[in-house]
Amino acid sequence: CSAVPAPAPLFSALLNYRHSQTEAMVDSAPVWQGIELLSGEERSNYPIVLSVDDLGEGFSLTAQTLTPVAPERLCALMHTALDNLIMALETAPDTAMRQIGVLPEAEHRQVLYDWNATQADYPWDCCLHELFEIQALQTPDAEALAWDDERLTYAELNARANRLAHHLRSLGVKPDDRVAICLARGFELVISQLAVLKAGAAYVPLDPAYPEERLAYMLVDSAPLVLLTDSGLKARLADRSAGARLIDLTADAAQWAHQPSDNPDLAVVGLTPQHLAYVIYTSGSTGQPKGVMVPHAGVMNLVSWHNR
Repeated sequence: CSAVPAPAPLFSALLNYRHSQTEAMVDSAPVWQGIELLSGEERSNYPIVLSVDDLGEGFSLTAQTLTPVAPERLCALMHTALDNLIMALETAPDTAMRQIGVLPEAEHRQVLYDWNATQADYPWDCCLHELFEIQALQTPDAEALAWDDERLTYAELNARANRLAHHLRSLGVKPDDRVAICLARGFELVISQLAVLKAGAAYVPLDPAYPEERLAYMLVDSAPLVLLTDSGLKARLADRSAGARLIDLTADAAQWAHQPSDNPDLAVVGLTPQHLAYVIYTSGSTGQPKGVMVPHAGVMNLVSWHNR
């Protein structure tokens, strides 16, 4: 009836409020005379249980949790919420419940300040793909991409992007040219983006889920020199390429398999941080979508500013 598929539990947390007696009251009860309590444990099949024992003059909190949730943290959250609730009832009874704080001071400081202490120096005067190339040089065997059961290391990803970049250069792609990319999520999408940047051009992302009219408009408006796609989308885009050279990354891969796997030289490419990195289009909710041209320096300055 709940429509929750088995074996997922219908409830995953239990709040148990119970009227209890203090140990002194239990020990003095006639029924316990002559009986010694050796030990006792509570267990539940709920992942999280919070028990509130009402002792008459006060109450205690007991939590049972599965890892990685710490029962001490759950009790600390509830203790803080109750403290703040009592304070609000005594001093500001009109306070909205959503304004009652539940984070202990140490955790509040961690969330607001410790986790946001991310200041770092960024090389704002370089191109986007240079940061990736530095990482590939430092950790070539580290995993860079994962898609289903496949993996690519930084070295493998860099080499594949470089071969495609050299091929794009051989087609005449140069700084500030646009290269459109219409691909589903996967390795080839990331490889294509890196390759376009390495070749010196700006990539224009085209979501295959876009309507035909929107794709056609973006291609005409951005005027790409090359359109990168795959066999599944090629036929759909063939009549809408707006004069761009259509490259099927699946069927045409042999054309750049012999290309060098080393990084294209920025000086030879003639690329600087002031050249375009990508062209992104607005949603078009008020009419035709508008392309926004973003240079490498604009992105790097923004990242640097956010981390000051």
